[in-house]
Amino acid sequence: MLKDDEGATLVEYGLVVSLIAVAAITAIGLLGQKVSDTFTAINNKITPPQ
Repeated sequence: MLKDDEGATLVEYGLVVSLIAVAAITAIGLLGQKVSDTFTAINNKITPPQ
């Protein structure tokens, strides 16, 4: 028996990509401000060239 699983495979890839996108958006939402604060603190400690 030959089966065409191309449609099912495409749906599975779509679900995986969707889950990765949700995880990335969640991580950015949770860590975004902390990362921004870290870079701001680093920027405040760097002295401009004379």
